[in-house]
Amino acid sequence: MPANFNNENRQMLPFHDVVQDDFRAVNDLILKELHSDVDLVENIGHYLIEAGGKRLRPLLVLLSARACHYQGEHHITLATVIEFIHSATLLHDDVVDTSELRRGRLTANARWGNAPSVLVGDFLYSRAFQMMVSLGDMHVMRILADTTNRISEGEAQQLLNTGNSDVGEDNYLTVIDKKTAQLFEAASQCGAVVAGADTVTANALKAYGHNLGMAFQLVDDALDYTASSDTLGKNIGDDLAEGKPTLPLIRALHRGNPEQQALIRRVIKEGGKEEIDAVLQAIETTGAIDYTLEMARDYVARAQEALAVLTESNYKSALAELADFAVTRTA
Repeated sequence: MPANFNNENRQMLPFHDVVQDDFRAVNDLILKELHSDVDLVENIGHYLIEAGGKRLRPLLVLLSARACHYQGEHHITLATVIEFIHSATLLHDDVVDTSELRRGRLTANARWGNAPSVLVGDFLYSRAFQMMVSLGDMHVMRILADTTNRISEGEAQQLLNTGNSDVGEDNYLTVIDKKTAQLFEAASQCGAVVAGADTVTANALKAYGHNLGMAFQLVDDALDYTASSDTLGKNIGDDLAEGKPTLPLIRALHRGNPEQQALIRRVIKEGGKEEIDAVLQAIETTGAIDYTLEMARDYVARAQEALAVLTESNYKSALAELADFAVTRTA
C-alpha cells in the first residue's frame, strides 16, 4: 500500500483536525478490512480507497459521536462501514453511468471492466454488513439496512429519469434525497446512536445529515456546469452527456424561452455534449445556477439550526463549518 494513502490523496480541511486521531484509526481499519484472498478484490478496493476524496460521510460519524460525548471505539468501525457502503455505491454508479473519470483518474470500470467493478462493489457491501453485525447494535443495523435499500431505490429512479425531460423538481429532490442525503443522514444519526444520545439529539443529527446531504448534492449538480475538469476531478458536463435532468437543467427548461426549452428537451433526451455551449448559455441566462445554489443554502441553514440541541464543543463547531463548506466549495 502506498505510504501516501492516509494523507496526500485525501483533501484535508480544517474540520478534519478535531478528529484526526480517529481518522487515522479509520484509515488503519479500512486497510485491514480490505484484505481478501482474491487479488482482484484487494487491487480494486485499494485503488478506489486510495483515490482519496474528502471522506465526509465517515467524518460525520466521528464528529456526531464525539459531539455527543462518546468515548468508546465503535464509532471507528461505524465510520469504516459508512465509507465502504459509499465506495460500493461509487463502483456501481460508475458502471451504470459508464463513467470514465472520477477524482481526476480513471474509474475502476474503465480500468478493469464492468464485471469486476460490480463484484468488488458487492464485496464492499458485504464486508460493511459483516462489520456492522460485529457492533451488535440492532438500531444501527436497522438504520443502515433501510439506508442501503433507499439508496438502491434512488439510483433506480435516477436511471428511469435519464432521458426524461418531464422530470420535475419534486421528482429530482426525491432522487437526491435517496441517492445522496440518506447516507449523510444515516452517518450523522448513527454517530449519535452509537454514542447513546437521547432520541431528540439523535433525530436532530439525523435532520442535520439529511439537510447537509441535500445541499451537497445540489452543489455537486451546479458544479457539473460551472467547475473546471481539473478542480472537479471528473469531466464537465457528464450529467448532460448522460441525459440526467438535474436541477440546473430542470430550472433552465422551465424558465427558458421556447428555443431554449426545445434545446434542453433535446439534449436530455439524446444525451451528449455536442450542444453544451448553448446549454451553458441557457443555464446562465435563466439564473439556474443561482437558483440551485440558493436552494442549497436553504438546506444548509436548516442543517445549522438542527445543531442547536448540541452543547458547545469543538466537534459542534466542526459540524457547523462542514455545513458552510458544503455551499462554498469549488470541487
